[in-house]
Amino acid sequence: MTVVGNLPEVVSPDEWLAARKELLQREKELTRARDQVNAARRRLPMVRMDKPYAFEGPDGQASLLDLFDGRTQLVMHHFMFAPEWDAMCPSCASAADGIAGLRQLHVRNTTLVAVSRAPYAKIAAFRERMGWTFPWYSSYGTDFGYDFHTVLDDRVAPVLLHYRTEAELAEAGTPWTGGPWTESMRGTEMPGLSTFLRLGEEVFHTYSTYGRGIEEFHNGDQYLDLTALGRQEPWEEPQGRATPLGLAVGGPNLRLPDEYDV
Repeated sequence: MTVVGNLPEVVSPDEWLAARKELLQREKELTRARDQVNAARRRLPMVRMDKPYAFEGPDGQASLLDLFDGRTQLVMHHFMFAPEWDAMCPSCASAADGIAGLRQLHVRNTTLVAVSRAPYAKIAAFRERMGWTFPWYSSYGTDFGYDFHTVLDDRVAPVLLHYRTEAELAEAGTPWTGGPWTESMRGTEMPGLSTFLRLGEEVFHTYSTYGRGIEEFHNGDQYLDLTALGRQEPWEEPQGRATPLGLAVGGPNLRLPDEYDV
């Protein structure tokens, strides 16, 4: 890592404490705002999941209800792993690599799983290669990814990219090109997070998020945001502090977890 310059000012402990207390007020405002957004998220209406989906896991075929593993809530990572790929997306792998023990979710009656489009044999082999233990299912051959807008193809389902339709994308542009949706983008894999609630034998979709809505689960960003050098990405302020590493989501130096020499 190369530290370039524009580093924090060196001050006395008393001066640091005064500056820290000033920042603390802004952090408290952010915490309160986050609490309000979280409360608004919990007030979102929900949609009954009437369409039957068939997933494949270590014990064979499973329904969406089965993925809850008897618990009340389900958190689902939509990981990018297309059927024709030999490995999952490195950005999604960075999120997967951060999934540790799930005990704290389980004692709160919540299950976490991942779902990808690749056949289960590929998923199982890659999961073993990485040494991951979280549950990971295949939606191969189903409409699940299209219905949840993590696979974009206007021939299968209406395009909804970060909650923008084709018409809205024509006006605002896609996040990665700035231009409208085109036929060449058909089959695009997208990451996402969804949550579900089980009431008896009924399952309800309560929330999904994409894009920067999932960045807290990538690359240790929550930890890096606490440091002086931050994520070491070119857009961060103050500018010129550290050489950008190219390790952002989609960055040129992002690798699969077992490909780093660290």
